[in-house]
Amino acid sequence: MKSFSVTDIGRKRKMNQDFVFNSDKPVGNLPNLYIVADGMGGHKAGDYASRFSVQEMVKLVQEQESTSVREIIDLSLHTVNSRLHVISETNKDMRGCGTTFVCATAKENLLYAANVGDSRLYIAGEELRQVTVDHSLVEEMILAGSLDEAGARRHPEKNVITRAVGVEDYLDIDFFTAELHRGELVLMCTDGLTNMLEDADILQILQQGNTLEEKAQALVRAANVNGGTDNISVLLVDPFMEAGM
Repeated sequence: MKSFSVTDIGRKRKMNQDFVFNSDKPVGNLPNLYIVADGMGGHKAGDYASRFSVQEMVKLVQEQESTSVREIIDLSLHTVNSRLHVISETNKDMRGCGTTFVCATAKENLLYAANVGDSRLYIAGEELRQVTVDHSLVEEMILAGSLDEAGARRHPEKNVITRAVGVEDYLDIDFFTAELHRGELVLMCTDGLTNMLEDADILQILQQGNTLEEKAQALVRAANVNGGTDNISVLLVDPFMEAGM
């Protein structure tokens, strides 16, 4: 298991409200842990929300006694949501803050993932397969048949999300399990990447370069060349590569 992560402010924003965590070593009873969060809110509130949520999640995972992956993630993330929601309701500087959240852990050849919002997890091999489902207005329109993928990319409300950590006292989390195969990579990212690059472009970049760092940095460069209108975060995991290689 080996990973690399990078987060970039992009070309238009004055602050980076993304926050990323990756550990190839055990975190509590999880064999490894990978998280990408994209904060939202007023000045500094989004930055605080993503950083707080990720750091609290890591601490809570370390404290869990359960050995069930889903239970560890579920209990920890619900607690994170409750704590951030209290801060949002009681601190006027943090009013309305929230964050997307996608996290994953891999055990043997299985990937366990959870998400809230529109930060994504993909598995990249011969094709690029999106595992998570966006919690966004345009995704609901796609599912309802009133919008196609091409239209979604150009839709004026493409950044409106329907779920976020910290916004409400109740949190609805989606969970996914996927089988991993040698030669595949796990890509986790914020919409600062996916709004700038088509899936075919992302896959082409991932199939080039020798190292995870080269691939991740190339994705960020390409997103910035295409406009860089938002913060860009990329986390790549090679499930079958030994750390240190």
